[in-house]
Amino acid sequence: MVERGGSGVPGGRRKQRVSMADVAKLAGVSSQTVSRVSNGHPGVIAATREQVLAAMRELGYRPNSAARALRYGQFNTIGVILFSLSSTGNSRTVEAIATHAAAEGYAITLIPIDVPTQDNVLGAFTRMGELAVDAVVVIMEVHLLDTGTVQLPPGVHVVVVDSDAGDRYCVVDTDQADGARRAVRHLLDLGHETVWHVTGPKSSYAGQRRTQAWRAVLQEAGRPVPPPLHGDWSAESGYAAGLTLAERPDCTAVFTANDQMALGVLRAFHERGVAVPEDVSVVGFDDIPDAAYFVPPLTTVHQDFAEVGRRCVEKALQQIRGGGGVRAGTDLVPTSLVVRESTAAPRG
Repeated sequence: MVERGGSGVPGGRRKQRVSMADVAKLAGVSSQTVSRVSNGHPGVIAATREQVLAAMRELGYRPNSAARALRYGQFNTIGVILFSLSSTGNSRTVEAIATHAAAEGYAITLIPIDVPTQDNVLGAFTRMGELAVDAVVVIMEVHLLDTGTVQLPPGVHVVVVDSDAGDRYCVVDTDQADGARRAVRHLLDLGHETVWHVTGPKSSYAGQRRTQAWRAVLQEAGRPVPPPLHGDWSAESGYAAGLTLAERPDCTAVFTANDQMALGVLRAFHERGVAVPEDVSVVGFDDIPDAAYFVPPLTTVHQDFAEVGRRCVEKALQQIRGGGGVRAGTDLVPTSLVVRESTAAPRG
């Protein structure tokens, strides 16, 4: 409930709380009908619902969400625990989760973890319990420092993003391996003998899957596998790798594990006089909005972060509304290859 009036108004009247009964009286309905409208109950005639809402607006009435949560055991909030907000994938996934949660009438509570240890994860879950959330989405894109996998607390509605824990939890992920295979096969189909690779961090699940798929495609095609160059998702690390690759006359094609590192590679090639795609073709991963405006526009693997976020919210709500009846397993969101001007057949 909210208050109206106050000692600051003419006459110095004391503040009066607007109650559900006040709304019911003004709208000409029962308090039960007001309650049903406040809680979004579908069994209210549209005209009556609008009548009640108009009364709420006129009186400045707001439903007491805390009392409603205690009564129904539901807080209409989804918690999000993640290990980094700086990466493109994580920030866009969180944005999508927030958007789709809002469309379902839910808010999100965000807790970032600086150091991904077992204790910190459990501490974040404890904090989520204090903040009263109905389910938790864990964006787990790095290995824990003190254990191979996270043991999440039992009895908690959980959806995990970007993890290999599908044998125990409900996991939503982009099909990282298929995206990497598309990128490498595109370059081989253009006629390149092999494909060099700038990796993501060794601690990243996504980076590992992309590297494994890159290597597998080359091996399956009977092509030489060049030594990978290790990056950390940043354009700076891509630039350093690009300087090395610019000195390799046998390098005609590069697959970078994300678009930011591809940007660094393009900068290094430009400085060293290596033409893209005439001398070397470059493919990225993510399809960030800026990729179409690189010089040249970047061929890249498109990730549907909006769909990842939608499926996370969908699976969280299935657990909330169904009492937890969602099976463990991994739900993979497909990728697509977006071909632009940074790839072409090799010279000669």
